[in-house]
Amino acid sequence: MSRVTADMTITLDGYGSGRGQSRERPFGDIDPDRLHAWMFDHREGNVEEVERIVEAGSFVMGRKMFSSDEGEWDLEWHGWWGKNPPYHAPTFVLCHRPRPSIEMEGGTVFHFVTEGIDAALARARKAAGEKSVSIAGGVSVLNQCLAAGLVDELRLHVVPFVAGGGERLFADAAGVELVPVSSRTTPHVTHLVYERT
Repeated sequence: MSRVTADMTITLDGYGSGRGQSRERPFGDIDPDRLHAWMFDHREGNVEEVERIVEAGSFVMGRKMFSSDEGEWDLEWHGWWGKNPPYHAPTFVLCHRPRPSIEMEGGTVFHFVTEGIDAALARARKAAGEKSVSIAGGVSVLNQCLAAGLVDELRLHVVPFVAGGGERLFADAAGVELVPVSSRTTPHVTHLVYERT
């Protein structure tokens, strides 16, 4: 069975996104450039961690990770990333409303799953083959997976500032126990790796 991994960039106080998310502000009141500077502006010192994020054979994400809109789908919207999203593999979007799959450049195909996390993971495992399945986000989907004991390896990327509010990792995942595997600090981020007990 495919190993399930998850990467999440969070602030010092544990927030992966801020308040007031919208299509114009996908991370709400948290500046995404500040949150993810380690991946883009300071990539040189974090190459291994950046590459590990997108090496999976398939991905699972929530609707808010694909689009912050609620209600009926805007079928013209194909995600935040433009024509060539970074996933380059089948990506399963958890949602409540059906939508036809979207084929993008680079091998990314977004499939929309309305039957819940177990169905999304089953499809993702089948698509991944022997490679891992990555929980791409957002925070609420990762919390759901952690609470259900579905994540084998959690890789946190902690950036050194305090957000003060938003969607917090572990907010709905009481009782989760993880074993620390490794840590590495650069001037812009601390990388923490945990495994499920």
